[in-house]
Amino acid sequence: MFPGTHAATQPDKPAIVHTTSGVVRTYADLESRSVRLARYLREQGLGEGDDVAFLSGNLPEVFEVYWAGLRSGFVVTGVNHHLTAGEVAYILGDCDARALLVSRSCLELAGAALAELGDAIGIRVLLDPGEDGAPAGWTSYDEVQGTTSDAPLADQPRGVDMLYSSGTTGRPKGVKAPLPGHGIDERLDLFTMVFAPAYGFDTDTVYYSAAPTYHAAPLRFGGVVHATGGTVVMADRFDAEDALEVIQTHRVTHSQWVPTMFVRMLKLPEEVRASYDVSSLRVAVHAAAPCPVEVKQRMIDWWGPVLHEYYSSTEANGITMVTPDEWLERPGTVGQAKLGVVRICGHDGAEVPTGDTGIVYFERDVRPFSYHKDDAKTAAATHPDHPTWTTTGDIGHVDADGYLYLTDRAAFTIISGGVNVYPQEIEDALALHPAILDVAVVGAADDDLGQVPVAVVQPADGVEPSPALAEEILADLQGRIARFKVPRELHFVDALPRSATGKLVKKDLAARFA
Repeated sequence: MFPGTHAATQPDKPAIVHTTSGVVRTYADLESRSVRLARYLREQGLGEGDDVAFLSGNLPEVFEVYWAGLRSGFVVTGVNHHLTAGEVAYILGDCDARALLVSRSCLELAGAALAELGDAIGIRVLLDPGEDGAPAGWTSYDEVQGTTSDAPLADQPRGVDMLYSSGTTGRPKGVKAPLPGHGIDERLDLFTMVFAPAYGFDTDTVYYSAAPTYHAAPLRFGGVVHATGGTVVMADRFDAEDALEVIQTHRVTHSQWVPTMFVRMLKLPEEVRASYDVSSLRVAVHAAAPCPVEVKQRMIDWWGPVLHEYYSSTEANGITMVTPDEWLERPGTVGQAKLGVVRICGHDGAEVPTGDTGIVYFERDVRPFSYHKDDAKTAAATHPDHPTWTTTGDIGHVDADGYLYLTDRAAFTIISGGVNVYPQEIEDALALHPAILDVAVVGAADDDLGQVPVAVVQPADGVEPSPALAEEILADLQGRIARFKVPRELHFVDALPRSATGKLVKKDLAARFA
């Protein structure tokens, strides 16, 4: 299924509601506008396998671009608008973009990136031209919509997305899957087949996400909602209290979060949290980063047993899922495998015994992805002896029943006196401290032990940093984690480097102390 299926049966139903602007797109709108864009791009010479990139804030038009690409055999790349011009230029050049669609908020960034690329991208469309129209060198999206036919396309080969990893440990990598080789309406995509039945997405779904649509989960889950006939409710950005108001106003049934959003909402005053009705929620999905056990437990106490967690990646090389009831029985697990088979291996590639910690691989029948134009990175993500076992670098263990528990990223592990220290455990212990808004733990060089853990803290609003406060925070860890894991130092900063999807971007932070 795809938007055209539902445009035929429920044309006036909202497919997209943009809470910031109030714009609503019905299924008839989404079908017509995505067909017009697809036809326009074909008329400009794009063919199957060509890349269409977007650089945009959270606008309804993003899903029109997405479905235009998926119904044309194109490869769709969303570009992070928080990057520098040079980083944007790198991605646009790396993915061989033939067309670039941009929101007005990103126009200056796009111009600077395109200046580095020269004439490589000839098709340039401004998604929200407004009264001023499009500047020289750009085509107005209104013009595309107003002058191009929305007559049914003669053929609609299914396209794919090629999104870039967040680059938390290095330069972003393009995750490339092969084109499916079938029509848009011939069968469901793998993402929909896995998640729609697991979470009950259907025509009654009202799905809320404030995460950026250039990221895999918000974009793909929006696609699942449209494939199953529900409504996507989106906002420009996340705000803790605004999110609760959206749930109440739109009677949201399904929602998507990252753990930092939970922490922000939990730190709202109790009277504020209690003033909003969130009883419509049936499924609150969270992923992207490990969730501290105490944070998740407090969310379940507040919202009820509606928190569903999955573990996957932009690479989608495997998926685990855990229901609320399963998690309450096994706090901290990210679930059992629902796509692929989990294999835990040592650095030599040998599988380790059940319960032992190692690198998390997923075994599949065929290799599920490769990194675009980077054979070395593809090889590094592949098991040395099994070409269909792949990893994204996470560390964890499985219990006797096959439930996976994540420990940390391999790249972030601190080796102190020959002992592995995993920053995630320390960060989880600090996450809900009332004086802390955000925290990261990295390894600092030490002449004696090689490395020691150091905490970097963004204080909560109204909290004044001081040496006494640092001592108080570290003292709070005594008896809660092993003594050798307690950070040797605590540094206060104005803000921590997080991606818009909630992941800590530790590479620069770690380099500061390395």
